[in-house]
Amino acid sequence: MNDSVVAPAPGYSSGPGWSDAALDTVNKHFDARLALTPDRQFLDCMGENYTYHRLHTESMELAHGLQALGVKKGHTVVYMLDNGAVPIVLMFALFRLGAISVGINTALKGEFLRHQITDAGAAIVVAEADYAERVLAIEDKLPEVSHLFVVGQMPQATAKRLPVASFSAIAIAGKTDPIDVVVRPSDLALLVYTGGTTGPSKGCMVSHNYACSLARQVLAMGDRNENDVIWTPLPNFHFNLIASTIIAMLMLGGKAAIYTKFSLSNFWPEIERTGATRATLMGAMLPLLAQAPDTEVSKRCFGQLKTITGVPMSPELAQTLTDRFGCQLSQGGGGGFGLTECSLITSSSMDVKLAPNSCGKRNDLFDVRIFDDDDRELAPGEAGEIVVRPLKPHVMFEGFWRKPVETFALWRNGWFHTGDMGKFDEDGNLFFVDRKKDYMRRRGENIATFEMDNCFRTHPAIEDVAVHAVPSELSEDDVKVTYTLRAGETLSNEELCHWSIENIPYYAVPRYYEQRAQVPRSPLGRIMKYELRADGVTAATFDMEKAGIKFTKR
Repeated sequence: MNDSVVAPAPGYSSGPGWSDAALDTVNKHFDARLALTPDRQFLDCMGENYTYHRLHTESMELAHGLQALGVKKGHTVVYMLDNGAVPIVLMFALFRLGAISVGINTALKGEFLRHQITDAGAAIVVAEADYAERVLAIEDKLPEVSHLFVVGQMPQATAKRLPVASFSAIAIAGKTDPIDVVVRPSDLALLVYTGGTTGPSKGCMVSHNYACSLARQVLAMGDRNENDVIWTPLPNFHFNLIASTIIAMLMLGGKAAIYTKFSLSNFWPEIERTGATRATLMGAMLPLLAQAPDTEVSKRCFGQLKTITGVPMSPELAQTLTDRFGCQLSQGGGGGFGLTECSLITSSSMDVKLAPNSCGKRNDLFDVRIFDDDDRELAPGEAGEIVVRPLKPHVMFEGFWRKPVETFALWRNGWFHTGDMGKFDEDGNLFFVDRKKDYMRRRGENIATFEMDNCFRTHPAIEDVAVHAVPSELSEDDVKVTYTLRAGETLSNEELCHWSIENIPYYAVPRYYEQRAQVPRSPLGRIMKYELRADGVTAATFDMEKAGIKFTKR
């Protein structure tokens, strides 16, 4: 890595690769950048541009207004907003107050929405008009909320209890003087809610230093410089957008272009308009882009993007993106592995060649081991639970908000238990195997549902799939596959069973098959396998053994 290219501005950098930098706050980095380049453009929010000076002015005016409403250090403020300038201005205003920014998924409604707002304990909720309607629909179940502020047009629904006002009324115009609040690196900056795939979602407490630490890691892994423009449609409630894009580019002095939501038809026009040099995507966006036909704009932009980063990113997908669009590298660095609770626990820079499908190597921020069910460390090559403990202060979450029991349960024997299965090879490369709760053992053989899911997705008729355990009459687990079909496709459970026999190791061939209209997913889009496990064998389930289908072990 060329430190002279990517090092942040003088006055707030330290240590080679920043991995051993001093404790930080986001405010410290913003003040340093504001002093150095106040008129440099920092944000492009769908054509609305923000310099550091403009962001400072608007966030300070808003901070003073929030303070007048009673928001103090340690208080939470919930927002439910589409991507744009408003959530970023609000976030930086809350950082100034030492308050906690809580962005929640805009797909939430009903009980999902009630749970997160109530759990956060916020008195103030900020929402777009459409989302404000959802808040008002459950206002009688939100006893701690005292104010609802609306961005844009006011909702049509009439409030029964909550005062509803325009968000624009909060800021105190012209009031930008410093706020007398000391914000420390250990103070909370964010609550980031988990996907809730194993139960109700929990708020991960993210300190200022943790957010800055992840941003430094992302910069150290890649080769960004201050002339880069990173374009992303990732939502503002994702830790990825906040740390890896906004805070990282703040440190670097580069520009972040934030788009409202992913659109395949608008992707290349946006890349051309913003002059983006890098793009950060996620999930289905990546294969959609790789498979899309060329356009005149995509041809003009060939070679403009240095990297297209995102997960999951197979070597084959990375090569396709590289070949089609002229990217130098599409995996965004050598590799890395992390959770909202702790990131990145393994990482490698772009100049380190990793083993195929590796998630990087250990770094100097975390001690990472592989344990069995009795917390005994396993040898290289053996799969077990990934456990971690920090080697430096405040480089991972501070626990689950308002949930000390749940937090304590994961810190067994002094190690944070991630719930993920993995293994190290002899060279120290980490490989993800499966979620521990999804990992199965059937008739003496271990089965990774992560690999099984990927195999079934190769079937041309299958749209979505989840392989999961159901109780066995014998012992251990039996295997079930729950799936949906692509539009216009037909496939019987029995046909899929025969396909499984031909394409899956004999010991992992599912006994049960069930076709559904949809596979249950959380508001964050993650498959809720715990629901499928609870459903077990239903009246609609096809049983290979009862159908008399047999096959030869080979």
